[in-house]
Amino acid sequence: MMLYKRYIAKEVAAAVLLVLVAFIALFSFFDLIGELRDVGKGGYKIQHALAFIALRIPARIYELMPIAMLIGALYALSTLARHSEITVLRASGLSTGGLLKTLLQIAGVFAVLTLITGEVIAPPLEKVAKQVRLTAIGKLVSADFRTGLWVKDDMNFINVRQVTPDGQLRSIRIYEFNKNAELVAVREAEAGEYLQSAEWKLKNVVSTEVVGTRGSVRNQPEVLWKSALNPDILGVLLVRPEAMSLLHLTSYIKHLKDNKQKTQRYEIALWKKAIYPLAVLVMIALALPFGYTHNRVAGVSLKIFAGVMIGVLFHMLNGLFSNLGAINSWPPLTSAAAPSLMFMAAAATMIWWVERR
Repeated sequence: MMLYKRYIAKEVAAAVLLVLVAFIALFSFFDLIGELRDVGKGGYKIQHALAFIALRIPARIYELMPIAMLIGALYALSTLARHSEITVLRASGLSTGGLLKTLLQIAGVFAVLTLITGEVIAPPLEKVAKQVRLTAIGKLVSADFRTGLWVKDDMNFINVRQVTPDGQLRSIRIYEFNKNAELVAVREAEAGEYLQSAEWKLKNVVSTEVVGTRGSVRNQPEVLWKSALNPDILGVLLVRPEAMSLLHLTSYIKHLKDNKQKTQRYEIALWKKAIYPLAVLVMIALALPFGYTHNRVAGVSLKIFAGVMIGVLFHMLNGLFSNLGAINSWPPLTSAAAPSLMFMAAAATMIWWVERR
C-alpha cells in the first residue's frame, strides 16, 4: 500500500474506533439506566444488569458501525482538509475517484467486521443476555402473552402457555387435525423437554381422542412427541428478528412457509441483515465531499453535528421502511435496501457537485 493510503487508513480507522467507543459507552449508560428499574425484581441484581449490558455490546457495535463510520470518516477528512493535506494530495495528482477508492477499501474492512459481528458474535450473545435477564428476574418468556405461544406444525396447532429461558415448555396443548380439517385429538401436557433425538418428552399428558361424535380420554405419565417445533424456533421469542443470524432467519422463514404462514417481517429482517454491512461503504462515500472544504475548528464541529444528524436520520429511515414494508406488504428487498439506496444517491450527488466546483 502506498504511503498516503496507509496514512489515510490510520487516520480514518482511529477516528471511527474513537467514535464507536464513545457511542458504546453512551448507549451502555442509557441501557444501565433502563435496567436499574428492574433491579430488585426477583433475583435480578446490579451484576445481572451489568452482565446483560456487556453481552449486548456486540449487537450495539453492529447497529452503530455505519453511523460511527460516517462521523469518524467525516472528522478525519475534515481534519485533513483543515491542515491542507487533502489539497496537497490532489495537487500531487490524486483524483476524487482515487481517494474514494482508498476510502472504500478502508470501509470494506469495517464492513467485513460488521458482517462477522452481526452473524457470528452478536446473535448468540443476545440470546444469552436475554436468558440471563429472564432467569434472574424469574420471568417466563411468554408470560406477557394472554394465550401463550401459538405455532402451526403441518396439520397440528400447538399452544404453549409458558416458555422458560432454557427452552422448556409448560402448559402445552396440541390440537391434531386430519386432512379434511377435522379435529381428531387434543393433547394436554404439564411440561415438555427437548431431546437430542429431535423429539419432545411430554410429561403428565391427558389425551382426548375424537372418533365421530364420541371422545375417549387417556392419561399417560410420559409421551414422546415429534414436531418441527424446536429450541431454535423458540429462540425467536428470545431474540428480535433483526438480531438473528442469516442462518436462523432462513431456517425460520422456511418453517413459516412450510406451514403457510406470513414471512414478511422475517424476510425484511433477512435482507436488512444481508445489506446492512454495505451501509458502511455508503456512509464513507457520503463523508468524502466534506473533506474537500476548508474550515476552521468551528466548521469541523458543525460537520460532526451534521454527521450525527445524518446518522440519526439513516437509523430512523431504516426502522421506518422496515415497518412500512411489513404494513404495506412491500417487496422485502425494496424495504430493506431503500434507505441505503437513498443515501447512496445523496453521496453520488454530493461528489458530483464537488467535482463540478
